[in-house]
Amino acid sequence: MGSTIDLHIHTNASDGTDSPESLLWNIQKAGITIFAITDHDTTKSALKMKRIIPSGAKIKFIQGIEFSCITDNGAKCHILGLNYDENNLSFQEALRTGDSLRQEKFHLRIKLLRENFGITFTDDEIASLSQSPSVGKPHIANMLVMKGLADTKQDAIESYIDKCKIGKSRIDARMAVKAIISAGGIPVWAHPLGGEGEKEISEQDFRMALRELISYGLKGLECWYSKYSLNRCKFLADYAERSGLLISGGSDYHGTNKTIPLGRLNSENENIGYEKLSILKML
Repeated sequence: MGSTIDLHIHTNASDGTDSPESLLWNIQKAGITIFAITDHDTTKSALKMKRIIPSGAKIKFIQGIEFSCITDNGAKCHILGLNYDENNLSFQEALRTGDSLRQEKFHLRIKLLRENFGITFTDDEIASLSQSPSVGKPHIANMLVMKGLADTKQDAIESYIDKCKIGKSRIDARMAVKAIISAGGIPVWAHPLGGEGEKEISEQDFRMALRELISYGLKGLECWYSKYSLNRCKFLADYAERSGLLISGGSDYHGTNKTIPLGRLNSENENIGYEKLSILKML
């Protein structure tokens, strides 16, 4: 049985497949009582969810975001912002920066796919891809599958997209952390040992990046995560407590774009209750 709390969820505003309406239905069906939408570099669905949750519903919604970041020392990471004020000027600046970098990355990938592999996209295909507020690898990969150039999305990413090196294309982690704090939110390092489909980083690299992020003002660590075993989750939770960080947890649900169900906060699908997520006291 999965957990009833999930603080890391994506919709079709980024690289998930659920609309806010269908996500709300799935949340209720899964028995989730506390959840956050954390789309990549966009607040579109989070703001819509605030409007459509029925008055009196026994569900607590927390608006979130996920920034794709890089530290001063070159470590790639994803920073969640939970419970922010979207009207804060520093937050809006970070949002614009993240969106601008994402758009640059998208157009560079299209260019490199043409130059490296002779793959071209029609104006209509590019316009269709551009409609996403947070266009990224999965959107391009799905288009490559539709064009018959790959059997699966993952095959398209590995065979073509990941071979197009695009250099620095992420917002500075310092900027993201400080913007979230300025907006009254809580910055959390998402899947700190590596996300779904990524190679797990070493404990040494984890410690080095964590020290750097804490120096920026990081407040939380996503210790409970769908990909991690209970032992890895507990290792992170212990480390968070020793470092004075709040403990968060999320599935990284993407609808049908990934096989992760809502509420899965560890690979063994053990239920993780309110008492194990210290961040909830601040939300």
